[in-house]
Amino acid sequence: MAKKKLILCDAFTPPAYVPRVRFLCDYLAMQGDEIELYTEQFAPINFEHSYSIHEIRIYHFEGVLGKIEWVTKSLLSLLFDYKNRYFSKQVQRLTKNKHFDLVFCSSFHTFPLRAAYEIAQEKQIPLHIDLRDLAEQAPGNQYQKNNWTILKPFLNSFKNINIKRRNKIIRKANSLTSVSPWHINFLKTYNANTHLIYNGFDANNFTPNTITSKKFIISYTGKLYEQSMQNPKLFFEVLSKLTQENETFKTNCEIHFYTATGGQERIKSLAKKYNISELMRYQTYVDTKKVPTILQQSSIVLVFSNKATSKGPHGIMTTKFFEALGVEKPVLCVRSDEDCLANAIVKTNAGLAAKNVEEVENFIMEKYAEWQQYGFTHQTVNQEAKKQFSRQEQAKQFEKLFDTII
Repeated sequence: MAKKKLILCDAFTPPAYVPRVRFLCDYLAMQGDEIELYTEQFAPINFEHSYSIHEIRIYHFEGVLGKIEWVTKSLLSLLFDYKNRYFSKQVQRLTKNKHFDLVFCSSFHTFPLRAAYEIAQEKQIPLHIDLRDLAEQAPGNQYQKNNWTILKPFLNSFKNINIKRRNKIIRKANSLTSVSPWHINFLKTYNANTHLIYNGFDANNFTPNTITSKKFIISYTGKLYEQSMQNPKLFFEVLSKLTQENETFKTNCEIHFYTATGGQERIKSLAKKYNISELMRYQTYVDTKKVPTILQQSSIVLVFSNKATSKGPHGIMTTKFFEALGVEKPVLCVRSDEDCLANAIVKTNAGLAAKNVEEVENFIMEKYAEWQQYGFTHQTVNQEAKKQFSRQEQAKQFEKLFDTII
């Protein structure tokens, strides 16, 4: 039986525009559910959707005034939870006389959990919370945006206060979901009704496709984080070694980075340090519709990670791994987290989660030999294991879980 669901979500930010939420909403709408989604106004909504999206503007100015407004409202949020309160008030106003069967809230940090809880209480309907990321999964304050000098003294306080606010609400939710075994084990200490639903790939778009290429292309698509989260050192060490020892490899190999300018500058610095600048090709984020073809024509897909420690990172299951799995291209994860991501790579036979130089060198040269022979590469993944990581399968998991609490 079709239901009416209220979806609350943090801002749709490029380049991916929260694919986990978008795909779920598309799926539920196709099943006949009526969807209303409320989010913070940020970037233009330029993706196709068959459900209503309502954007609430929280920041009104640009330039110098915009910076002053952002700092002011950030401090007000630290002291009084301003942003969450304002968003909650606006959504309650816009949904005052509307009936819903469920509130679903998806967040990468803490926003907009307060609104979701208050509306669920007001309407006396179940609340399901999906936490895509947790502050505790990463060292430091990497998920606090716009780390301007004026706010740095407050970042630890902001992080700790938000964690307390988050925990207060998730204890009261009817159910929770998150994205890795580590996240689930962590969250179960606050809410026993917590379930694992991985991130994944859209099986309609990320499909195997043989595309021959004149170059041996190693590609990276997406955001780049600090070294504590992503340590690419092994990759650059091996590339430096291979280009010095093998002139043919040096001529045939290209490294393609599709990432923001800040990330490009960090990679350029590493490439210069390891004397491989001539191999590098850079482009900013591309339309998400182009990503499948970029991966399909790659010989190896890069995933940057770092070893999990007590201080983090924990449970980082990047979407780029799943998309490479979808197109069945060899994944080179550098450095191995020796945890959730490495386990998934082994389980699916998606490629290599590398721990040392020798492993990386052998893997690259094995795929290079395959490319030399055929003009392309293909990873023979475990098809049964692959299925559970499709967004189609995950949407069914969400739907089944919603039915249990409505």
